[in-house]
Amino acid sequence: MPKIHPTALVEEGARIAAGAEIGPFTIIGPEVKIGEGSVVGPHCVIQGRTEIGARNRIHQAVSIGDVPQDLKYGGEASAVRIGDDNTIREFVTVQPGSEPESVTSIGDDNLLMAYVHIAHNCQLRNRTVLANAVNLAGYVSVEDFAIIGGVTPVHQFVRIGRHAIVGGMSGVGNDLIPYGSAVGNRAHLSGLNIIGLKRRGFPRDVIHDLRRAYRLIFAQEGTMTERLIDVAELMCENEPAMEIVDFIRTDSSRAICQPKLEDAA
Repeated sequence: MPKIHPTALVEEGARIAAGAEIGPFTIIGPEVKIGEGSVVGPHCVIQGRTEIGARNRIHQAVSIGDVPQDLKYGGEASAVRIGDDNTIREFVTVQPGSEPESVTSIGDDNLLMAYVHIAHNCQLRNRTVLANAVNLAGYVSVEDFAIIGGVTPVHQFVRIGRHAIVGGMSGVGNDLIPYGSAVGNRAHLSGLNIIGLKRRGFPRDVIHDLRRAYRLIFAQEGTMTERLIDVAELMCENEPAMEIVDFIRTDSSRAICQPKLEDAA
C-alpha cells in the first residue's frame, strides 16, 4: 500500500502505486498516476494528466501539471510524463503541452535542482543535470547527459545535444551541438565538453578526432554545407563526429550556436 499523510489531499481517481509516499499538505489530482517507490514531499501540487514513474524523489513545494504559460492554450487535453529515478528539487515547475494531446516529457535519472522551470512541450531525455533556476521555454529539447548551469534561460524551440554543457548565467538562443560547450550572456560555442567526454570514458583517439572534426566544421573557409560534407567523408567512422553532422543537418527553427572568431581556430 502507498503511504499517504493524513493531511494530503488525494482526489478520487488518482492512482498511487504500492510503496509510493505522499507528504503532508500535498494535493494530487484525479488523473495523476504515481509509480512504485516514488516519494512526493510536503506542499506539492500534482495535477492534470500527469504520469510519474518509479523511484522518483520529488521534494517540497513542487508544481507539476498545472496549465501551461501559453496565451494560446485553451484548455485542450495535454499531459506530463516523467520516467524513473529522477530527483526534482524544491520549487520546480513542470507544465503540460499546450496543444491537444501534446506532451511535456522527462526521461530517467535526471537531476532538476531548485527553481527549475520546464515549460510546455519540452522534451528532457535521460541523465541530464539542470542546475538551480534553469528556465526552459516551450518546445526545448535537451538530450542525454547534457548539463545546463544555473540561472540559464533557454529560448523556445532550442535543441541542446547529447553530452553538451552550458555555463551558468548563459542565455541560450541557438541550438547547441552534441558534445559542445557554450557560455556567455548570449551563449556562444566555446569548444567541446572535453572534461565530460573524459569522465564518461570516451577513448583518447575518439576525442582527438572529434576535436579535428570540430575545427573543420567551424573553420572560416567554405560554406557550412561544404564543411559538413568534408567531415562526413573524413570522419565517417567517428560516431560522435557524425552525430554532430547529423544534428546540424536536421531541420530546426533555430540557428546553430557558433564560436566566436577567436575560438574557432
